[in-house]
This record gives sequence, C-alpha cells and structure tokens, in this order.
Amino acid sequence: MADLSVSKKMASMAVDALEDRKGEDVKVLDISEISTLADYFIIAGGTNINQVQAMADNVQEVLGRAGHMTKNVEGYESGNWILLDFGDIIVHVFDNENRLFYDLERIWRDGKVIDKEDLDK
Repeated sequence: MADLSVSKKMASMAVDALEDRKGEDVKVLDISEISTLADYFIIAGGTNINQVQAMADNVQEVLGRAGHMTKNVEGYESGNWILLDFGDIIVHVFDNENRLFYDLERIWRDGKVIDKEDLDK
C-alpha cells in the first residue's frame, strides 16, 4: 500500500465528505495489518437511495479535487450499497437495511476502529 500518511489523509477527507452529507455512524477501520486490499475501510449509512448516492458523489468530488480518483465504483445505480475503491482506502456507503444485513464491521472485526481525531494527527 501507499504511504500510510497519504491513506490517513484520504480517509479523513472521506469521513468529512460523508459527514457533510449527514452520513450516519461513520466508522473507519484500519485494515493495513490484516489485508492487502487497502489501508482503510470507511463505512457509513444513509437513510435512502438519494442520500446514499449524494454521500458517494461528495466523497468522489472531495477526493477527486485533491487528486485521488476512484479506481472502481460498484452499486451506484441500486444505491443500497455503494463501494468506492480509491486503492488505499475503500469507502462503503450503505442504506440502513443493507448495512445491518452485511455487517462489515463484524466481518472485518480484526481491523482497528480509528477515531476521526486520530486520522488528523
């Protein structure tokens, strides 16, 4: 993976972008020591398709302006689970029902939950 400080900054910007669109229960998991997929998973919930899509759009816009483009986007049309792959970070934006169903926090429980404040250090 890339320089962890770059990943950390990207994760912080993604969290801000999600919270700016009223993302619910935004969680950051540091998976750098347990997976080669990415350094961080960011998981957030929204109440409906429009909000979930708006959250994903905002993350892409904010990170894109900073020069970080998505490598892949999955699930945008359905809007119940949108995955944004930025390489070093992966952002998962769920509607509430699918977040409970897929429970990524449980699946990736070996990852370390990181507070937003720790990302900004």
